[in-house]
Amino acid sequence: MGTLVTEPTVRLDYGSAIRSGFQYLLSSHPEVFVMGQGLWSPWYVGNTMTELEIEFGRDRVIDTPVSEQASTGAAIGAAIAGRRVVVVHPRMDFMILAMDQIVGQAAKWSSMFAGQLRVPVVVRAIINRGGEQGAQHSQALHSWFAHVPGLRVVMPVTVADARDMLIAATLSDDPTLYIDDRWLYERTEDIPAEPDLQALERGCQILIEGRDLTVVAAGYSVQLAETACAHESMAGVGAELIDLRVLNPLDIDPVVRSVTRTGRLLVVDGGWTSCGLAGEIIAAVAERVPPEVFACSPRRITLQDAPAPTSAPLERRYYPDVETVVTAMLSMTAAP
Repeated sequence: MGTLVTEPTVRLDYGSAIRSGFQYLLSSHPEVFVMGQGLWSPWYVGNTMTELEIEFGRDRVIDTPVSEQASTGAAIGAAIAGRRVVVVHPRMDFMILAMDQIVGQAAKWSSMFAGQLRVPVVVRAIINRGGEQGAQHSQALHSWFAHVPGLRVVMPVTVADARDMLIAATLSDDPTLYIDDRWLYERTEDIPAEPDLQALERGCQILIEGRDLTVVAAGYSVQLAETACAHESMAGVGAELIDLRVLNPLDIDPVVRSVTRTGRLLVVDGGWTSCGLAGEIIAAVAERVPPEVFACSPRRITLQDAPAPTSAPLERRYYPDVETVVTAMLSMTAAP
């Protein structure tokens, strides 16, 4: 009998995995550098970059002035000039100030130059929510950017993807928006010791297999749905959970195959309802799955179409919770 060889693993939390990704890039690729606001702070970006400026020097981990437009423009210029750059925005909300650099410039250059010029820049956008931070500090704007041709958009939820998609995005020649969520930073898993450098090439990932209902989500919403699937009231309900991982380009085929089997589709998303990711998933599936396959109408769980409140009691009503997802799943699977 042969000896079973097990792949070495490490146990990391989500935030530490992001730091591990930066550590791999900075140690293995001298053309890589990181810039952004608060990168030398012990708290500004959580534990995702702790003391990297000490380990690799402040010329490669650059704490920039408070100008999202300037730092993003400088990162794009450096990428065009041959460097590989990650520019960090500790709050996705304020990244709006760099919209022209991301949407009007980085996403367009390769197309305008017939593929002869690349922009290997990663824009890391951090979602901050809860804690009574209010409307201007709590936005998840992934649907905006997933709408833009020429811009990769990735949204990891697993600890392995938090590390590996950062590395793969930085080594890619495409401009990529890498979105992480502070609500995930304490998520802890055993992951392979060696990163998967092809992490961007895989589209959707089925995290839980099931026969009764297809649940689709990205980022923190995946964790919310995972917890709902494990809820005691879900005993006997076979929910299939799909982590989108990559929002642009969107790999819809695994979702279509799953819905064709289950006949039911629930999309959970941390963005608003109108013109959002959830609506796009439902429309894309409805275009490909015959109407007679559906046992009930597709459903979406999203934020209300209102700015985030600055009040803890109102926040509890504003953000969907596990009970919200469980209730929807049970009502859909009870349908004939």
